[in-house]
Amino acid sequence: MKKIACIFPGQGSQSVGMGKDLNDNFPGAQAALAEIDKIAGRSLSRLSFEGPEEELKRTINTQPTILAVSIAAWQCYRELGGPQPAFVAGHSLGELTALVAAQVLPVETAVRLVVKRAQLMEECPRGSMSAVLGVPADALEQVCLQASSGAEVAIVANFNTPEQLVISGSPPAVERAGELARARGGKVIPLPVGGAFHSPLMTGAAEEFSRELVGYTFAEARVPVVQNVDARPATSASEIKDRLSRQMPNSVRWCATVEYMRHQGVDTFVEIGPGKALAGMVKKIDRSARVYNIYDTGTLRSTIDALHETAAVS
Repeated sequence: MKKIACIFPGQGSQSVGMGKDLNDNFPGAQAALAEIDKIAGRSLSRLSFEGPEEELKRTINTQPTILAVSIAAWQCYRELGGPQPAFVAGHSLGELTALVAAQVLPVETAVRLVVKRAQLMEECPRGSMSAVLGVPADALEQVCLQASSGAEVAIVANFNTPEQLVISGSPPAVERAGELARARGGKVIPLPVGGAFHSPLMTGAAEEFSRELVGYTFAEARVPVVQNVDARPATSASEIKDRLSRQMPNSVRWCATVEYMRHQGVDTFVEIGPGKALAGMVKKIDRSARVYNIYDTGTLRSTIDALHETAAVS
């Protein structure tokens, strides 16, 4: 094993029951979730454990609950002796969890910021998003330009893998872009969201979020954070804050993020938090990468054992 990267999931990875197994079996997870409930002023843990699913899927609830469960899983990873990563990264909202892992933000600040972020994103103007499979990124960017007209805009919002992209923007423009993508042989899947995340329609929310960030102190990162906006590493507190402030209206460059870490010698990726979405993306970007998930007791213990065994052999 050369280098490890710890990666943290974003919106869409939620499911009813997430975090309950860790909460029931590890005092550290229980303490972390109780602390986050207190900071948030409501029981995010109960919503995570019990749902209902329709409430959990609302942006204002999804983002803080995923952050909470991911932080609890990270605490368990560290408590059981998980190796120090060479890099951390998070997909969209997962970047805030990565900042906690890199000790840029204390848990309290991360929770307050994600609560504000979720509120702003839920209140954004109506928009739409669609996943697009089978159209290369450069071709899809041209499709989005062709579909955009005046205030009606569509962009590639998520560069998840070379073949898995997401477009976002004004509903008419996203619909036109979808039609053009299908004409190029692509598969288009409308996503069940009401906002145009990571598109220019988020500009107003991003400006307000930037004003919110001014009131918080960021620390220098103990581990380089590869951020969504440009898929480059940062340790400087001011640089990290600036990139975070630009994240919401700009594309998530996840494919480039993984490729950068691979080029820096990372051969092992550990997804920490609910779901398996990022692990699947990493494998589609580079099939030779070792990938692990941590979302419950079984995956936590098996991952720690595998990492220690590989380190002993290396």
